[in-house]
Amino acid sequence: MQFQSFDAGYIESLCAGDHRTQDHFVGYFTALLQLKLRSRLQSPHAIEDVRQETFARVFAVLRKDGGLRQPERLGAFVNAVCNHVLFEHYRSSKGSESLDAEGRPELPAKGADVLDIVAARQMKHKVREILLELPERDRLLLKAVFLDERDRDEVCEEFGVERDYLRVLLHRAKQEFKTEYVKRIGTEASSGASSRRA
Repeated sequence: MQFQSFDAGYIESLCAGDHRTQDHFVGYFTALLQLKLRSRLQSPHAIEDVRQETFARVFAVLRKDGGLRQPERLGAFVNAVCNHVLFEHYRSSKGSESLDAEGRPELPAKGADVLDIVAARQMKHKVREILLELPERDRLLLKAVFLDERDRDEVCEEFGVERDYLRVLLHRAKQEFKTEYVKRIGTEASSGASSRRA
């Protein structure tokens, strides 16, 4: 399956009722949601209920003033909404269904599903972009400790520092990363809002 990337123009067309965009949205996310829901729900009726409720809530948020501030996170947003709807479904079905084979309560599946993977990929891409903006030492430190998950003693040896000083350097590097992340997210949110107004 071809993973789609989204932008403010796509969401604008979707909310304006453009048929091609709406057909694409429904087709694309129906395929992804069905992959997710088939492993979690046994009843086709329950799958369809959760799918429709997810779409209804997503559209309600998108059509609000200010809607989704990061259009490129549409996939992750749909996934989060679906998770909420699924949770409500599990909660409401817990007390009302019997435990026979046909009607036993649905149990959440463990492990990542397609939408979780898409959201994780988007986030990983964003993190790598931000790392490239950092000073080289900060970038190499964060990569070694958090992305490559290397042994701290090994990292200390490579950078020629003691464990205590490594903590200081990591703290500074994380602060740099956080500053850059907040700055970038703020820029993307405001450019998304201005293109929606245009």
